[in-house]
Amino acid sequence: MSKIVIFSGAGVSAESGISTFRDSDGLWEKHNIADICTSGCLQTNREETLSFYDARRNDIEDKEPNLAHKTIVKIKEQYPDKISIITQNVDDMFEKAGCSDILHLHGFLREIRCEKCSYVEDIAYAKQNRDKICPTCNSKLRPNIVFFGEPAPKYEELYKHLEDCEVFVCIGTSGAVINVDMLSQWAEYRILNNLEPSNLINEEYFNEVYYENATTAIPKIEESLQKFLD
Repeated sequence: MSKIVIFSGAGVSAESGISTFRDSDGLWEKHNIADICTSGCLQTNREETLSFYDARRNDIEDKEPNLAHKTIVKIKEQYPDKISIITQNVDDMFEKAGCSDILHLHGFLREIRCEKCSYVEDIAYAKQNRDKICPTCNSKLRPNIVFFGEPAPKYEELYKHLEDCEVFVCIGTSGAVINVDMLSQWAEYRILNNLEPSNLINEEYFNEVYYENATTAIPKIEESLQKFLD
């Protein structure tokens, strides 16, 4: 597995104009999260849930990767066997920046999947066809997103990447969903970049801390990583 794990959250995509849970406006503010992103919502609130993810796909269609995405992808291209990109984000900014080797822990917005079997389909930015069923088992299809309260199968892959991790880089996450302090302990060297401090992350665990936008911090992070890559 990789020597350097770059772990990102909503903050890395915020500068591309993609809404986060905590924005005071935008898509998330108009909905109760329990209604459209919690286990069981497809049974109790199916149409609103599907419409919400239709809107989210439409929202990211014209968004572009920022300098942080592009720089991370550039490093990955230069050292493909030494870098792992792991994200909590469901957008496709890293893919638009030119890399498909991304571990999306919480799903991928462009995809729909079968509710029963392993069938997955990339519908890009289109609305989900309500009449379409799984071509493999004839079951209903749903957004390929991990809702709150549902199992997150990709976490097993996350821990496999951390087994050989020497450098852990955390960019743009408050630590509210995943315990970043715990993840950081797998590495010998740790770098943190958030817009502001979070009471859920202990900065004393990190060797370098940057409280600023991801796009201004990423050149410094890139420079720091070079000493582990050269």
